[in-house]
Amino acid sequence: MPQSRSLPGMAALVSAAVLSAAVLTASAGAAQATGTAAHPIGGPALASTGVVVDAPGAGRLPKLSARSFVLADLDTGEILAARNPHGRLRPASTLKVLTAVTLLPKLDPATVYTAQFQDAQADGSKVGVVPDATYTVHNLFQALFLMSGNDAASALANAAGGVAPTVAGMNAKARELGALDTSVRNPSGLDAPGQYSSAYDLALFARAGLERQDFRGYVTTVKSSFPGKMPKAGKARKTFEIYTQDKLLLRYRGAIGVKTGWTTKARGTFVGAATRDGRTLVATVMHTGQASWSESAALLDWGFANAPSAQPVGTLNQSAPTQAASVRHPGAASGARKAAAASSAGPAMPGWAWVPVLLLGSVVALRTRVLLRRRRRRARLAPPADRRRSASSLRS
Repeated sequence: MPQSRSLPGMAALVSAAVLSAAVLTASAGAAQATGTAAHPIGGPALASTGVVVDAPGAGRLPKLSARSFVLADLDTGEILAARNPHGRLRPASTLKVLTAVTLLPKLDPATVYTAQFQDAQADGSKVGVVPDATYTVHNLFQALFLMSGNDAASALANAAGGVAPTVAGMNAKARELGALDTSVRNPSGLDAPGQYSSAYDLALFARAGLERQDFRGYVTTVKSSFPGKMPKAGKARKTFEIYTQDKLLLRYRGAIGVKTGWTTKARGTFVGAATRDGRTLVATVMHTGQASWSESAALLDWGFANAPSAQPVGTLNQSAPTQAASVRHPGAASGARKAAAASSAGPAMPGWAWVPVLLLGSVVALRTRVLLRRRRRRARLAPPADRRRSASSLRS
């Protein structure tokens, strides 16, 4: 076997593997610049998939079923506690917060819209939009929040120029707000391939919405009248009462909205906000049990009790690194330390990228040992002149 070709060949494979790993490292570094799990928007501690909190003198956070949550101060943007804040999950109807944030600046509430067949055919929760019936944009926004009407979401999208342009506008608004975990496929939040958001992004949407007086008006409305089907000539059009589905608004002191959500795949999602003693907090929860509003309420309770002493673990809508937080979850502590190190030392090669290098390195080492043993054995059996040539070749 021609040993002089085997070693260079294996070395070439190692070089190729190292080059591939370097490319992967460069790609990872480029991705980090846009905000990823390795270098997330809001600060390095938010890279954790566990619970992140820095409040040593506070009581323990409530035990929640939520797979992901964020508790934040809406005025300062400081995040007081989180679990898997950038986890990409199905948003269900909490995505309607982004729908409203996108469309409120574009639509005059007094505009009259004639409903289309596709609006009335929307799946899931509905307010009862009737094809060819007329509604004001104000009616439709009330239905969007109080009844979580998917037919109202479709109608508002079409009033703004169509579902496709509205979806494009929602994705653009998400990028503008720094909500990099969100990908929109429809304006209602119904489960769709590729549609997801995060607890962090939902908090961003709530903050943007609550800065608007019209948004605050809609999310704090408890009941309203909605137009029924078009009447016969000479008859008055009847209306019916619609009521909010937001139990936090009905049961929590100081509540100011914001939005419920539920599908069988997303399970419970909820965005809840409240104001007490001059402080406004938002608690977003995703993938909970049935009573998602109560988990949001439990986080708000903890926040109002401990906000004065809690240190922020991140910020809303800012990519600047923040001080790493103390963590109550073992995995979260490791994640926060790794994220902080990554932000100070620059992008590092992910651990899995070393696997091909290490495997090929082991193969080369084993192959080299076998080849050297064969050469030494042949050298011992060869005539004296051949032994001198063999020794010379091993040194070169």
